[in-house]
This record gives sequence, structure tokens and C-alpha cells, in this order.
Amino acid sequence: MTALDTLAQPALFVTLSAVVGLAIGSFLNVVIHRLPKMMERDWQAQCAELRGEKAPDEPALTLLRPRSRCPACGHQIGALENVPVVSWLALGGKCSACKTRISARYPIVELLTGVAFGCAAWHFGFGLAALAAMLFLACMIALTAIDIDTQLLPDAITLPLLWAGLLLNLEGTFVDLRAAVIGAATGYLLLWGVYQAFKLATGKEGMGYGDFKLLAAIGAWLGWQMLPLVVLASSFVGAVVGVALIVLARRGREVPIPFGPYLAAAGVIALFWGRPMTDYYVRQLF
Repeated sequence: MTALDTLAQPALFVTLSAVVGLAIGSFLNVVIHRLPKMMERDWQAQCAELRGEKAPDEPALTLLRPRSRCPACGHQIGALENVPVVSWLALGGKCSACKTRISARYPIVELLTGVAFGCAAWHFGFGLAALAAMLFLACMIALTAIDIDTQLLPDAITLPLLWAGLLLNLEGTFVDLRAAVIGAATGYLLLWGVYQAFKLATGKEGMGYGDFKLLAAIGAWLGWQMLPLVVLASSFVGAVVGVALIVLARRGREVPIPFGPYLAAAGVIALFWGRPMTDYYVRQLF
């Protein structure tokens, strides 16, 4: 038995995928925290250039540099303090230097990514589809957290995700290429049409362009056939959560609610269970 055959064993593949997912989740925390800051710096530099001014002189900030550190005291986080989930538990959810609390989001994102990767390995089995699904899931998790924090869905994630879906489906990884292309176009135009109709009727913008691009990316990965399920599921969950926030949290109706997390959740549902769910409803109708 070769090493590849050993890795393809279901139990081992699922376990290794979950462990890798924990590590990827740690990196996603960096993306969630830094990418919006990097975008803001780029916007400031562009505005300064348009005004004929010099861009602000700030330390370099990328997804890899500088090394992670406590935002409260600047303590540089060592390797032993950066082990997914375990380090947070060992430190009691506090910085080892200044004892400032560390958000529980960090281990939650790591655990969620680990579980998601393990589920993808179990559902799709060893092969390209499982690895592609892990990429899709990682992007959905990052986009969800960023949208909740900033109400932004960065092009740096949504656009590469769209193109990756089309390229993967050249060989029909999830759907045939025709369905993927139609899905990408339909996903974008569908929400763009809703946006334009809402703006025409109310004079307000009901959603952002990032939502159009995210649904286009989901369509590119899963095909146009999954779009009705994604739109219905995201709209239903969004409506329920929105009403709950207004009633229970006393959140004003004028406070915008990000739609990206609901699209992402619906995309994950469609990835794992979209085909049997769609087939079930079609059988009920006919």
C-alpha cells in the first residue's frame, strides 16, 4: 500500500483534514482581523494620491507581517501561544503578558474550520472535490466574520473564489461548466436586479455589491440549479434573524444587517445537501 493509499483511508483522511482545518482556522483569524485594515489603508492611500498628498507613513501590514501580537500590550505571540484552541484554553482566554481577555471568536473560528474540513473529507471522500470544498468552506467562514464586523465582502476573496469555481468545474468537479457559467451570471444579475428594484422603489440601497459577487461565486461553484435554494434559504434565515434582533435585542430597523453571512450559510447547505433537497422538492411538485 502506497502512502497515497494510506492517506485515502476514510478515518485517516477525515482526521488529518480536521487537524489541518484547525491550523487553517488560525490563519483565517488573521485574515478576518487584518484584511479589512489592509483595505482601509489602501483606500486612504488612494484618496491621498487623488488629493495630491503623500500617503500616510505606516508600518507594513500584510497577512504574514508583522507577527501576531496582543492588540492591548503589543506582546508578540510565540509558537506555543498560537496552537489552535489549545493555547486559548491553556491561557484561560487571556493574554499571557497583560491578562487582557482574548475574544472567544478565535477558538470558535478554529473549531468551526476544523469541523467543516472534517465534514468535507467525510462527505466527498479523498480527492479533488474534498479539497475544493475545503477551500470553499474556508472562504465562507472568513467572509461571514468580516461581513459581521465591517459589512464588507472583500473582492480579494469573492472574485478569486468565483474564478476558482469556474476553473474547478472545467472538469465537472461539482457541476458541468455550462451550469457553472450560467450560475455565476445568474447569481450576480439576480441580486443586482433586486438591488435596482429596491433602490427604484425606496430611493435606498438595500444591499452591497459584495453580495452580488458572493452569490455569483456560489453559482460558479454549485451551478444555477442551486441558486433558488440558496436565495430562499438565505432570505428566510435573514428574515428570522432580523426580526429577532429587532424584537429581542431592540435593534432599530434603520441599523443595516449584513446579508453575506446568510448567503454563506445557504451556500454551505447547498454544497452538502443541495442536490438531495432539490430532488426532493422536485418530486413533491411533480
